[in-house]
Amino acid sequence: MANKRTFLLAVVLLCACPVLVAGCKTTDVIDGLGAVQVGGFRLSESQVGALKKTAVALEKAFTDITPEQEYYVGRAVGATLLGKYQPRTDPQTVQYLNLVGQSLARVSDMPETYGGYHFVLLEDEGINAFAAPGGLIFISRGMLRCCKDEDTLAAVLAHEIAHIQLKHGLQAIKTSRLTSAFSIMATEGAKQAGGVQLAQLTGIFEDSIHDVTATLVNSGYSRAFEREADVAALEILGRAGYDQRALVGMLGEMKQRLNPQGLDFAKTHPDPADRMADLAPQLAGVKTPTGMALRQQRFQRLLGSI
Repeated sequence: MANKRTFLLAVVLLCACPVLVAGCKTTDVIDGLGAVQVGGFRLSESQVGALKKTAVALEKAFTDITPEQEYYVGRAVGATLLGKYQPRTDPQTVQYLNLVGQSLARVSDMPETYGGYHFVLLEDEGINAFAAPGGLIFISRGMLRCCKDEDTLAAVLAHEIAHIQLKHGLQAIKTSRLTSAFSIMATEGAKQAGGVQLAQLTGIFEDSIHDVTATLVNSGYSRAFEREADVAALEILGRAGYDQRALVGMLGEMKQRLNPQGLDFAKTHPDPADRMADLAPQLAGVKTPTGMALRQQRFQRLLGSI
């Protein structure tokens, strides 16, 4: 463990050189408990302590985060989204969207999260849906307009719930977890820096938050992840009594509406036609469930005007 931390400390020193020491080229000496000599510059014991703390953070960067941490990551992503998109807040829409979403979440493989599931309609004409870690699910007005009935709405929400239960968002974050460790370094360095240096360190911290959010929201998932979420969504829909074929119907509607050069779903997701082809074997022999007419009436009454 000590050797691993020493190695990570060396890596941090090399990476931190431009911040801590102007013109730094090499690390000459690492004194485990005392000062550190970096390219002719001698770091103080307090600076060494800050770097050691970063090394420990790097060492832990690849461990699973807790449900509580997942919740706070999701809140940060959600705050970013709500800073960009206006949520619809009328009680009827909010209540209905959450009625459908909660019914699906309860029969998923992850029926509970630290902060619970929350479903939000965004006032955006783009065709989009987002699943933030911890249970925050956002669907745009443009995506909702692709829904012809409650079963297709359920298909969209089930797919997003599947992303959460499969922890796809967290797996995306792990590719940029090192930025969080370097944020700690910035915080520690700020204790000894001032003026311009402090502003630079604050900027590094803010950029790291942006990187994590962009990974979740803008980059999108691979076809493999989308296929996993589609298969899990079929299971959720079946358990809840919805028509599993509604997912394919939704993808077909999206295929017709999406602009291949657009900045919404078309940019961040695989071609709907490819996903439909992947799902075809899963739907062989699926029967029409009961209650579809009543659900259709409810959908039209509550969301038809949207």
